[in-house]
Amino acid sequence: MKRRKFITLLGGAAATWPLAARAQQPAMPVIGVLSGFSPAGSADLLAAFRQGLSDNGYVEHQNVGIEYRWAEGRYDRLPSMAADLVRRQVAVIWTSPTAAALAAKAATSTLPIVFLIAGDPVQFGLVASLNRPGGNVTGATFYAALLVSRQLELLHQLLPKAVTIGVFVNPNAPANTESQIRDLQSAATALGLRLRLVNVGSERDADAAFATLVAEHADALFVISDGFLNNQLREPIVALAARHRLPTMYANREFVPAGGLICSTSSVFDAARQVGAYTGRILKGAKPADLPVTQPTKFELVINLKTAKALGLEIPDKLLALADEVIE
Repeated sequence: MKRRKFITLLGGAAATWPLAARAQQPAMPVIGVLSGFSPAGSADLLAAFRQGLSDNGYVEHQNVGIEYRWAEGRYDRLPSMAADLVRRQVAVIWTSPTAAALAAKAATSTLPIVFLIAGDPVQFGLVASLNRPGGNVTGATFYAALLVSRQLELLHQLLPKAVTIGVFVNPNAPANTESQIRDLQSAATALGLRLRLVNVGSERDADAAFATLVAEHADALFVISDGFLNNQLREPIVALAARHRLPTMYANREFVPAGGLICSTSSVFDAARQVGAYTGRILKGAKPADLPVTQPTKFELVINLKTAKALGLEIPDKLLALADEVIE
């Protein structure tokens, strides 16, 4: 073969090598995010989730894609959104809250699902057991029955003369609230307290709910752990609690820096980071059935002294000594 012809053939072959190499590379995996909340209200959780992914070698837009589906409080949209992600054959579906996890589980028995919820996944039928989930679903819960008892006991220590405690629940998320209410009622009975449950599914409901509690002379308020209340109604609830001078225990930490009085909670961000880590492990080949559901192991107490002063409350030294953070 003549030298010029050989060089031409060699150059042509070299030009095709990058194309061939690209053709042999696997397609970038895609994670489906199925959320009952809004993008703005979930920014911190997503940051923690992405950190868990990054710890396992996955970075969005670099070696993994993410398809987002936001129900923005309209949980009735979750089943169709879940079905859409299944049709797109995403590699893993990340879900929050419980309603989203249930919608995803109903949509597929094969695609891996990783949940972030505030409840008992065994009771909801998401997994067979915490240690051995079985099937295609696993994840993290940032709720424990003992946490509700602790929250109510701390509120009782803060307000020993309180008898009637209002409780805000989201009527659009019964799966998320039933276990919390059951545990809360057991704790209230043990402490001799009376609970007044009030449905809050919108900002308009929040105004009416506070008016009801004030009219019934409630001594305090308890806001249960619920993504919609925490993400969509955090500022209105804090503002209305201040306006009506109603001492309030929150189950989510974010309320207190925003002006809420007190919260005792596990870290939802640690749970979200663990969900991201599990998602990364699944992308590498792990099976959800082999990944135990993670549970909270540490609880923190946060108190806002500025809010306490505005309410005319003196925080007992015992509570201040227990606090992990005091906002002044």
